[in-house]
Amino acid sequence: MARQSSESSRSASSRPTKKAEQVEEELDAVEDVDAEVDDDADLEDDANLDEEDGGSERSAQADALWSDVKIEPIELALPKGVGYTLRAYRLSTELTPTQVEEEEDDFAILHRRPQDEEDDRVVILENAELFEDEEPEPVAASKKKPAKKRADDAADEDSDKTDEAAELDESKKSDTSEKAEESDKESAEEADEEADEAEEEDEEEEEAEPEEVPAFLSHHGKLLLFRSVEGLVEFVKSDAEHDLTQLDTWESLKTRITASSVVPTDENHYELDLVVENLRGGQDAWDTDLLLAAGEVARDLAYALRLEPVRTALAAGSPLDDLDEGLRAAAAGGVGGFFAKRRLKKIGAQQTALGWRTIIGKISAAVDWRD
Repeated sequence: MARQSSESSRSASSRPTKKAEQVEEELDAVEDVDAEVDDDADLEDDANLDEEDGGSERSAQADALWSDVKIEPIELALPKGVGYTLRAYRLSTELTPTQVEEEEDDFAILHRRPQDEEDDRVVILENAELFEDEEPEPVAASKKKPAKKRADDAADEDSDKTDEAAELDESKKSDTSEKAEESDKESAEEADEEADEAEEEDEEEEEAEPEEVPAFLSHHGKLLLFRSVEGLVEFVKSDAEHDLTQLDTWESLKTRITASSVVPTDENHYELDLVVENLRGGQDAWDTDLLLAAGEVARDLAYALRLEPVRTALAAGSPLDDLDEGLRAAAAGGVGGFFAKRRLKKIGAQQTALGWRTIIGKISAAVDWRD
């Protein structure tokens, strides 16, 4: 009996152990399921974040494509919306500038000069006899002079004519000599000017080395900006005329481009629609990365589309260029950055905002929006 009781006690003690193991296994299974659900939720959150940020990261295959063709997709945000286009950098000797269509001059009438042509109109006058030239009345004959007096007067007149002729000959000789001297001086001066111009041209030819310049997907001075990636890809694969067809890698891009490959890098996102608002916020609110990127793409567009007012506004030494230089120096830090921040405080926020609003308006007017 004692032996049976001990065995029963052992079996009873083992039963809770098995139940505990089963409970632990069930808990582990539930935790695994919860972990899988959490992982799926994280993936969905990451996908949502990618969509909010403008798309997923670019694949290695897409990187290889853009690296081979030496062209990059860019995303440009303007007050009218966001669009996609292409940009490439080549040597100035390899590109033909875009052909800008001449705009009509609304004030051309103010520049016209009066015509020098004769007036062929026929005017009919009433009472024409009033406008006829009247014949002069005959002058009464004076008394005849004596013959001797007339002879003396004739002799005096002849001597006066002789003296006048001599003076005229001397003046002609002096004028001729002076004109000859002036002509020699002018010819010498012209020769010197031509020599100087030739030297300047030679110096310019020696100094004008090829430089890397930007080119965009544009046509006749208009930037082709597509609201969708699919629209950009469809246009690239077509035979439409534009300025990038002159690139030696364009045909390769036409055959290899896909919608999934058109993913601009972070450096190729430009938010021009936020520049004016950011500048109006004052120096403490200025976004250095935003403003420097805007200056970069604005200069490229001004060169490629031949927007002379924009090039002038952003030229070296201009207030907006000083703003860029100050932002770069301030971002670099150090003593130079300290003085740069002091200089930035002297730049008027309203003035820079007004200048950038004009620049963005010029760029927006040169955009051809495509779907």
